[in-house]
Amino acid sequence: MAERRLSSKNLSFFEKYLTVFVFICIIAGIILGRAIPELAVTLDSYTVFNVSIPIAIALFFMVYPIMVKIDFSNVVRAAKTPKPVGLTLFLNWVIAPFSTFVIATFFLGYLFVGFLPGTEIIATGQQIELWRSYLAGVIILGIAPCTAMVLMWNYLAKGDDGLTLVMIAVNSLVMVVLYAPLTSFLAGVAQVPLPWQTIAFSVAIYVFIPLVTGYFSRKLIIKYKGFEWFKNVFLHILTPVSIIALLATLVLLFTFKGELIVNNPLTIFWIAVPIFVNAIFVYSISYFFLARKLKLSYEEAAPASMIGASNHFEVAIATTILIFGLSSGAALATVVGVLIEVPLMLMLVAISKKYCGLYKECQLPHCKASPAQVEDIVCEEKEDELTCDIEDKDK
Repeated sequence: MAERRLSSKNLSFFEKYLTVFVFICIIAGIILGRAIPELAVTLDSYTVFNVSIPIAIALFFMVYPIMVKIDFSNVVRAAKTPKPVGLTLFLNWVIAPFSTFVIATFFLGYLFVGFLPGTEIIATGQQIELWRSYLAGVIILGIAPCTAMVLMWNYLAKGDDGLTLVMIAVNSLVMVVLYAPLTSFLAGVAQVPLPWQTIAFSVAIYVFIPLVTGYFSRKLIIKYKGFEWFKNVFLHILTPVSIIALLATLVLLFTFKGELIVNNPLTIFWIAVPIFVNAIFVYSISYFFLARKLKLSYEEAAPASMIGASNHFEVAIATTILIFGLSSGAALATVVGVLIEVPLMLMLVAISKKYCGLYKECQLPHCKASPAQVEDIVCEEKEDELTCDIEDKDK
């Protein structure tokens, strides 16, 4: 009898129930917005060069824990695994940005535009239609490739952990260069002009600074405290900080947007549809076509496809808040990405494992065991652990 265990111990309490906490933040934000309407305005009034200090601090602690986990020394491994790394770069910087633009424009600019009335004045002083603001938020979200929670999705999908770290590191570095010009270009096509210098400033604050800080603090901590302490103590303490900072930012955001949500309860649904459709499109074209054409193994194809389908919502939220303002429709749109991230990616993990047999080198137990040898697979869930017993017919 063969036994397989899939443990979710690497997922923190906040990470497992992120969607639930986001809903709680929506409710809390709406209540606070009605009870103390001046709270978020007061906090957001403390600015330096138009950057809100409280929000900047919260957003830094959202992104820094992600960057400090990345071992950038693994980037040299990219030369040894050019096909899967090349696939993620192609998905993230060629396919996803333009598919996001087309799909979001179709749904928000044509199909749902009648359900998204009104205008707003964004942080730059421009007055734009709300649907354009939502569209810009979805575009900003779609261009930011995931560099954090994909580690968890890969873990659950039983992909190659080392390769996933390499792909995350490479895409984090590429983001510093390509994110600003791509976002500026596509937002301009959507008739929401965003100067690339402003986006570059956002990337510098919320990607480059956390990236550099994470790189050097990681080196120093490992040097003086050891890798085991860094992994088992420091990261254990730090991970909830990132989620708490995210949730605190969401509460502030919904103190502004609560009235809109109450008056237009379907707004979140209209925004969620193009985000969901685009994620499925990018994942499918990668997992069911491109990865197979490149003859990748399952352990390579699963994380590569999920990186392309998921988004770095922390950077997207930071960018929209800086450019459009905390109370903008664009900021709300990026939050919808957080709302659907967990159930969407868990669904893609399940699809990856179900169709892993498409890949000859798949090492999952139900692929390695042939039908002639396997009579039954019995799975028993106990707390946060899944145990599968495979019974052999030959016994």
